Amino acid sequence: MKAFSLSHWQRGLLAIAGSALLISAGMAHADWTRQRDLAPVIGADGHQHTATCSGFPYTDPTFSFWTKQGTSKNLVVFFEGGGACWDGLTCAAPITSLPPNGYFVPAIGPFNDPASFDGIFNQSNPANPVKDWSFVYIPYCTGDLHLGSATTHYASVDSHSPLLPPPLLPPGMEFDIHHRGFDNFMVVLDWITKNFSAPKNILVAGSSGGGYGASANFPWIQEAFPNAHMHVIADSSQGVTTDTWDASTPGRGSWNPVLPPWVYGNDPSLVAAEDLLRISAEAYPHAKVAQFTTTFDETQILFYGLNKQFYPPGGACPIVPIDWNQQMLTTLKSYAKDLGNYRYYVAGGSDHMIMEFSRFYDASSAGISFSKWVGAMLQSSGGTNGSGGGNWKDAACPTCLVSPACVLPPP
Repeated sequence: MKAFSLSHWQRGLLAIAGSALLISAGMAHADWTRQRDLAPVIGADGHQHTATCSGFPYTDPTFSFWTKQGTSKNLVVFFEGGGACWDGLTCAAPITSLPPNGYFVPAIGPFNDPASFDGIFNQSNPANPVKDWSFVYIPYCTGDLHLGSATTHYASVDSHSPLLPPPLLPPGMEFDIHHRGFDNFMVVLDWITKNFSAPKNILVAGSSGGGYGASANFPWIQEAFPNAHMHVIADSSQGVTTDTWDASTPGRGSWNPVLPPWVYGNDPSLVAAEDLLRISAEAYPHAKVAQFTTTFDETQILFYGLNKQFYPPGGACPIVPIDWNQQMLTTLKSYAKDLGNYRYYVAGGSDHMIMEFSRFYDASSAGISFSKWVGAMLQSSGGTNGSGGGNWKDAACPTCLVSPACVLPPP
């Protein structure tokens, strides 16, 4: 390994790297417990798992998670978001400040504490449909969408592009990243099964990178609690990637992603990101599954742009935001057509994530606030293919389901 040293300011940035992305000022809620000193476990898959964060140079690799006991027999399992990394370019540029200036959160910091969040974490808001539920909050510090089980070796790369975040490590510096999000989930699931005996309803949710974790990992939770009514919300995680990135190493293969084999088969590289929720929803037709997105989510578009630039070809439209929007809507509409247990909520604009922010209550599409829409989802039960009763329907603003034409500007 080449010998490099980081400046004092770089080390200072890394000291706060875990505090990125999920800040929502003004909220303070008591009764959260941080679960620390986690021993290795034999996971639900029969293998041993040890919890860890990324181990990015000069960051704390210690993993922990938060829990809160509610007054009902219901449980929320929430997968945190925080970017992703998969090669020497993206893994050398962690997020160190707000607005996000890198690709992934490498460690757990003070602002990962859900006691400071709004949205579903604001249990003093009477409009919160899960205000009396128990919570398990799974931080995200591994850059792998909560799916990885690998330690991968990289060498720092500088794109030399003013449009992309610069690496925090000197070009050529070698380093390892612990892509162990799935291992962390197995450790947390072991704790959940030992501390919750028979939840009546379970909401598995996640935002951004956490939405993929919720989509692919909820089958493990359903199998642990087969009698629970399962609800799944993937927030701002529509799965618009390129086929090359999905199947490549470097690419998603850098993580050695682990998917429940009885749902997805034995080769995760064959599963497109856009199909993660589709396949699990088909396998569990009585679970209620949902997606939230805005029409031009700036963060999802940014990551798709990286895929398209470095792992081509991607979609036909050369205008990345329109290309992303077209693919997002095509997939979303196919879900709605094919899956009786699926609903979508599409809002206008470019905001990224909703579950842990005040816009959980403020956002409105088709005449219904998102918080009321989630409440309708949780209240409906039974029915064919998980559709249930009640007023849980697809919701979208009047123009949200129409993509703009791919028209290039004049030369």
